[in-house]
This record gives sequence, C-alpha cells and structure tokens, in this order.
Amino acid sequence: MIPEMEEDFPPPRTSTGTGIDASLYISSFKQISEIRVGSNQRNSIDVISRDKTAWGNPVPSKSIIDAVKAMGFNTLRIPITWAFNQSETSPFTIESEYLGRIKKVVDYGFQNNMHVIINVHHDNEWVKPNNDEAEYAKERLASLWTQVGNYFMEYNDSLIFETLNEPRLEGIPEEWSGGTAEGRGYINDFHKASVDAIRATGGNNLKRHIMISTWAASTVDAAMNDLVIPNDDPKVIISLHTYFPWTFAGEAATSWGSAQDKQNLQNELERIRQKWIVEEGRPVILGEWGTIEANPIQSRLDYAGFYASEAAKRDLLTIVLDDGGMFGLYDRHNLSWDYSNIASTIVNASK
Repeated sequence: MIPEMEEDFPPPRTSTGTGIDASLYISSFKQISEIRVGSNQRNSIDVISRDKTAWGNPVPSKSIIDAVKAMGFNTLRIPITWAFNQSETSPFTIESEYLGRIKKVVDYGFQNNMHVIINVHHDNEWVKPNNDEAEYAKERLASLWTQVGNYFMEYNDSLIFETLNEPRLEGIPEEWSGGTAEGRGYINDFHKASVDAIRATGGNNLKRHIMISTWAASTVDAAMNDLVIPNDDPKVIISLHTYFPWTFAGEAATSWGSAQDKQNLQNELERIRQKWIVEEGRPVILGEWGTIEANPIQSRLDYAGFYASEAAKRDLLTIVLDDGGMFGLYDRHNLSWDYSNIASTIVNASK
C-alpha cells in the first residue's frame, strides 16, 4: 500500500515557487528535520555518455517523479555527469540545452513540493585529486558551479547543491579505504573552489544549503577526520555514503538480521552521528544506501526498516539508491514499483 505521508512529512515551506526571499532561509539542521527521507534517480542523467539512456533507463519524466513522491519520498537526488556536455577548455561552457534538461527534472521535484539535490557525479575523468591535474579540476569546477549557480539562482533553498559525489582517484589501492592524505587535501581544495563559486553568484546562492563529501563519500576515520569545511560555512551539510555492511548490501549474502548484524549497523550510524552532529555540529545526509535484489527479500525488508529507523533516530537523513538496475526499486519503463514493499518500509520507518 502506498502510504499517505503529508501529515508526517510537511512539504518544503519554500518549494511552491522561485524567487529571492531571505526570510525563508533556514538552518541546514532545520532543513533536514523537515524532509527526512529521499530517493536517488541514479543511472540516468549521470550516464557516462551523451546518450543518457545508454545504461538502460529512460530520461526522468514527471510520471516517474510523481510516483516517487506519491510513495512518500520528500527528497529527490539527481546525480549528474557533466563531462559530455561541458567544454573541456576554459571557460568550460555548459551546453544550454543540457541545463534545460536538468531544469525539467528539478521542476518535476518542485512541482511535487520536494527538496531536490543536484551534483557533480561520474566526472572522475577530470576531477582528479593529484598534483598534476588538481589545478585544472579546481578551475573547471569553479566555472561549472558558477554557471549552475547563475542558472538556478532564483530557486529557493529547497534546491540543494552537492559539490561532488564520491571524489577519489580511481584504481589506486586506497580508492575505497579513505584515500591518501595528499588526495584528501586536494578534495578539500575542490570543495572550497566550488563553494566559493556558488556563493559568489549571490542571490539565493548566498544562503543555499551545500553538501560536501569526504574522499569517496567514505565513513572511514581518515576520510572524515581530514574533511575541511570551506570557510567554516554554516550552510554546509556533510555528504556520506554507507552501504553497511557491503558484504550484504552490495554482494549476495544468505541473510541479514541477527542481533550482531543490527548492533554493527547501529555502531556505524552512531559513529557518524558522534563525529558530525555531536562533535562538529554539522548535519549529515546519507546520500546513498540500499541493497541489491540478489539478496533474500525478507532480509532486504528487515535491513531497510532497521537502517531507516535507526538513521532517523540519529537525525541522519537517508536517500536510498534506486538505480533502475540491481539496486532498483521502481521500474521506470513500466511506471510501476518492483519493490513497493521495500520503498514503503523505508518511508514508514523514517517517520
């Protein structure tokens, strides 16, 4: 059954239109407390190709976004790859048609009174945190976010910018284990260049909520401890991904749900809360999580409910991964839910 969510999750107070109104700006903690649960539109606009249907999903439509909202999700994360629609040389111009395509999807979210997140996703070919290419990445990121900031300037603070998805150097031994100290330093530089560019555009972007990620959006201690908040900006939200444990979430396991399984997941979420909310006073969005369909359905249901409820208890906003593939929940071709039970479990557990 599709849950009725309006009583539990009021719509964004500022999502009914666009326009500059500083009186509507709220703290990032308040923003997260109002929205609570979200869904990703992965493997679509973030496809590594000019053909955004190359990975098997249709371009996001209003019908798809309507269904996501009707299920009860209040936040829409739209991963975006820019490389194929942005000039590789200065001034790094983004194709106007591409910005228009992104605007359509953002508007589908706004028309549904949803908060919307747009980001820089599968652009690791040019966003490289190393000595040889870091300056180029900073310059191009600054240009990208200046253009995006100007294009969406009048959108209110229900539109959130996420500077980078999982920034890292691909193929190195430390790719998924926190990276290197040098690489983490360059990622801090990338975030600062992006945040500075967004703020410099003025208007609503002076106070817009901005998400920044650790190396690979990792929760390992080195990645979290070395993240630097640009300018100690009060509207910066921490972006993390935790498919915990990966041996169940991302690989075919026999089951999940023992007392030890639950304790381990609680420990992971509590460690995140202690680091960022308690010690640093920063809100957190867990921008990707979920389980693959190869796992037993009852274990997936148990995991979804436990993960969502335990995160909500700790004021961690969760955005489940829906990629139209092995992490898929909604069939974007047939406009129907493959796993409505998992989706409704997540929504209800997040109350």
